[in-house]
Amino acid sequence: MQRLTNWLQSFRRDEKGSIAIETVLIIPALFWAYLALFAIFDVYRQYSVNQKAAFTLGDMVSRETTPIDNEYVDGSLELLQYLTNARDAADVSIRISSIAYRQDSDSFELDWSQTRGGAVVPLVEADVTDWHDRLPIMADNDHITVVETFVDYDPPFNTGLADREIRNFVFTKPRYSTWVCFVECPDGI
Repeated sequence: MQRLTNWLQSFRRDEKGSIAIETVLIIPALFWAYLALFAIFDVYRQYSVNQKAAFTLGDMVSRETTPIDNEYVDGSLELLQYLTNARDAADVSIRISSIAYRQDSDSFELDWSQTRGGAVVPLVEADVTDWHDRLPIMADNDHITVVETFVDYDPPFNTGLADREIRNFVFTKPRYSTWVCFVECPDGI
């Protein structure tokens, strides 16, 4: 029994191989931390890319002086897919809307709304009536173009980050016309 006790005490004091054991213990944690930091950085990068793409589309629509049509909205969806480097067309959706402000009722009115991609539906009048918290202060009968983008994001590694949808909401006042029309403009615009 004394021999076993001496051997256990000797084993406890022996420091040979301690670095190898520490390395085996810490390498998986370091590897996971590196992958997690890479995934977090990628999420922020993708949010930035999507926001820039939404602003690009909003600016593009706001510069139109002729009515936009279905092909224009289809092309906007393709441009969004290209700018965000989405893997699949099913991963992106876009909603483009034109909204006017009416001072007498202190409410917003929907001129038109178009969507592409499967994740969203067009806006209806009831959706925008009380968007005072989402849209800027506007003068009576002013129009604004709203571009909303929806892009599915899945992290490159499974480190605890869940799949998510990146949404952007961009409003822009038309630059060269009173408002951006869809298919045809009313007389006088």
